[in-house]
Amino acid sequence: MLDYNAAAAVAAIVRTGSFEKAAKALNVTPSAISQRVKQLEERMGAVLVERGIPCRATDKGAWLCRHMELVGQLENELVAQIPELGDVSSGPVTVDVAVNADSLGTWFLPAMAGFTGRSNVMFNIAVDDQDYTVDWLKRGRVLAAVTSMPKPAAGCTVTALGHLRYVSTASPEFMHRYFADGVTAEAMSQAPVLTFNNKDTMQEDWLVANFGSDPTPPTHWLPSTHGFVDACILGIGWSLNPIDLVAAHIAAGRLVELVPGATTDIPLYWQVSRWAQNQFPELTRRVVDTAKSSLLQR
Repeated sequence: MLDYNAAAAVAAIVRTGSFEKAAKALNVTPSAISQRVKQLEERMGAVLVERGIPCRATDKGAWLCRHMELVGQLENELVAQIPELGDVSSGPVTVDVAVNADSLGTWFLPAMAGFTGRSNVMFNIAVDDQDYTVDWLKRGRVLAAVTSMPKPAAGCTVTALGHLRYVSTASPEFMHRYFADGVTAEAMSQAPVLTFNNKDTMQEDWLVANFGSDPTPPTHWLPSTHGFVDACILGIGWSLNPIDLVAAHIAAGRLVELVPGATTDIPLYWQVSRWAQNQFPELTRRVVDTAKSSLLQR
């Protein structure tokens, strides 16, 4: 049988990031927390917590944390039906969701606000490329994900949300410096591009689609959606940006499209575990409604 005190200690460490903070949250000593985790890891024959700053769950530890969140939700439901039991819950339930950075920077926060305004559920948002967020579901690290993958992960349902449209932009000064003789493949090979991280192939795919080959320009690595826009305005590089974030800048002349009309549309889907869908149907409704009012539908 699972030692729930030890499992709660693992979940608290992962949630707070340290043994000391977990001990404070559970009102026990740090040595007690350490002993509980050590005994559980020895019993399971597996490391559950990666020690560090902050501490993180291993894959098996993440599954255990997910189980404890489900237990917390069930306890809340039980107390709601049988209040005589008193306060047996360890606190509000946390829902882990994986979201791509551009959705988080445009339409997802309003969806999240619409849900949290009527719920005491907390969110733990993991940010990853839209092609990889579904992997968080497959590993059991999240209950839901905004993803570009239409095929459902095991135990999940999928709802199409629409398309996030991107346009290639740069500042007028950048255009004059690098593209005075036109936006050609040769010029593109010299013009610095902004790339989110090594998973981000959007700029590369756009170059292939519009120039027939990849000119492989020099790259600035910048893991920030809004930082992309600011960097473009400042003339640091060019990039593809969600049209919602740059439309006003284009209209005001602060940004220019490199190739007018050469947009890129990324389809997005909401994948959610069936358990979470049953427990939090309002979350899915808020996500789907907000996305469909914000994203391109076709």
